[in-house]
Amino acid sequence: MLSEHRTSRRNVLKAVGGVSAALALGGAGVLSAAAPAGAAPGDGSGLRIVQRDEHDARMWFYTFATDAIGWQPAVNVLLPDDYHTGDRTYPVLYLFHGGGTDQDFMTWDRLPEGGIRAWTAGKPLIVVMPDGGHAGWYSDPVTSNSGPRNWETFHMAQLMPWVEANFRTYAEHDGRAVSGFSMGGFGALKYAAKYPDRFASVSAHSGPPSLRRDLGAVANWANVSAAALDLAGGTIYGAPLWDEAKVSADNPMEHLDSYRDKRVFLVAGTSPNPVDPFDLLNETEVLRGQQEFRAALDGAGIAYEAHEEPGGHFIRPERARNDIDGIIARLKKA
Repeated sequence: MLSEHRTSRRNVLKAVGGVSAALALGGAGVLSAAAPAGAAPGDGSGLRIVQRDEHDARMWFYTFATDAIGWQPAVNVLLPDDYHTGDRTYPVLYLFHGGGTDQDFMTWDRLPEGGIRAWTAGKPLIVVMPDGGHAGWYSDPVTSNSGPRNWETFHMAQLMPWVEANFRTYAEHDGRAVSGFSMGGFGALKYAAKYPDRFASVSAHSGPPSLRRDLGAVANWANVSAAALDLAGGTIYGAPLWDEAKVSADNPMEHLDSYRDKRVFLVAGTSPNPVDPFDLLNETEVLRGQQEFRAALDGAGIAYEAHEEPGGHFIRPERARNDIDGIIARLKKA
């Protein structure tokens, strides 16, 4: 797991070096707003299925055409073992991957010892795992030079309605959870804050909860990584000056009350690899950000479950299993 991430990190850091100067000089991007998409019949999602594979009893695969994204994003939908033997309705978990060239909709299925399939075996839960870009940051960017990359629009305005029209899920607050790793953990916290009526549980596995702390370290990293990997010099939040309204809208720390009465689950590493600059800087920022976030939740009287674990920036299987059990306990029962 760690070695795979290191390969990706080198690519990211190399690419970042090539775009940092352009961002500092205010390199411009082309505005890339989501255009209306032709809706698939009956679901109103704006998605058209391009590929599908439903041969596996549990893991179904799709790619879509959508005007929100300039290529064809993919989604894995993991079904409960007994989905095909009855007519039960199930709660659903939207599970997001991290950033980097080795991260995509298959991340959670590639993990050792069966990954997400093993962790959910026999459990009454549908898991939806969509593409989020190499550095899409679960956002609609301020600028893009590579066509539309409107991941928030795709996930929240298109994919969720499609899932609820095509699978037996509870289309309500107490029927949905959102979770993710790293960039995906930020995306989970962000979506739960921006759409508080949609999710009853939110989890961040090594996900940063603050865009503004440490002189905007995470917002700046979102800009630089997205410019290098996804947007051909465009940015998530604008450069050299941020779109301050967008940063505030996306910043979990500025929407604490959105987490009230939700299940909140946080994991951070306490001992990143000191000879891996990416791991050291990334998980150090995550840990300090989560500590600040927890203090703010304490001050607001909002409950949460938090874990500080040895190691750095990687998915911890035992905590992922704990999270899944907690999600099932919190959501509406199948």
